[in-house]
Amino acid sequence: MTNLKVGGVPEHFNYPWYLTLKNKEYSKHNINLRWQDYPGGTGQMCKALRDGSVDIAIVLTEGIIKDIAAGNPSKIVQTFVKTPLIWGIHVGAKSKFKKIEDLKHATIAISRFGSGSHLMAIVNAYNQGWNVKNLKFKVIDNLQGGIDALTNGEADYFMWEHFTTKPLVDNGTFRRIDDCPTPWPCFVVAVRNEVLENNFNEVKKVLDIINTETKDFKSINNIDKILAERYVQQLEDIQEWLKITEWNDGKPITKNIVTRIQNKMIAFNVIDEKKNSGKFIKNM
Repeated sequence: MTNLKVGGVPEHFNYPWYLTLKNKEYSKHNINLRWQDYPGGTGQMCKALRDGSVDIAIVLTEGIIKDIAAGNPSKIVQTFVKTPLIWGIHVGAKSKFKKIEDLKHATIAISRFGSGSHLMAIVNAYNQGWNVKNLKFKVIDNLQGGIDALTNGEADYFMWEHFTTKPLVDNGTFRRIDDCPTPWPCFVVAVRNEVLENNFNEVKKVLDIINTETKDFKSINNIDKILAERYVQQLEDIQEWLKITEWNDGKPITKNIVTRIQNKMIAFNVIDEKKNSGKFIKNM
């Protein structure tokens, strides 16, 4: 039995992993796959890939490209969700900020430096024509930290996935000022180089299983009701999310996509130089 650890955010995007694990799909192929939630998001997972506490991670594209460029010994093996992620731009319910222009000099809550909430704050600033060098950040670890920081005034706004934070908007914890979609496919699967060298066939089998699951995921009977209940969402919000979300089903990631993303990240001042895009990927 081959032991492998996989991690991701505890959000609806990763429910297909839960189903395949529940059905013991991996153990049928002599793979003992164990799931780990990472509520701190991509920055937390990049650290886990580096220190070997996770083998496979479902991470934000921008975060892992930045971290591999900075020396993370991992490779992107495929896109997981090929549609953009919609990032809500949130302020506290009682905040004086009313529109996106008001946030130019405000302090941004981020889970970690190098995380999606950090990098997308830079993308948003770039979109608004702000000087990204003037941005002020407050590290808050996770969504709960963002709630605390906006409530007690330690930070002014916080960017997190639109539908995950929708219940917090509905209950009056947050007020959403606007949305900012990623200018690239949002989630990829990253694997530590050591695991690719030693367990290539097992990783390939894991991907085959999850891709088979995501291919027909939307056609599962009552999947909208199941997701709404599990993730404490309004049914109409889950239905809207399912409409705009597409999984990849195993199509290889190309060097062209990585090059395009690197070009954007250089324009956003997120990375300093473009590297050989082939060094970021390992197609299975």
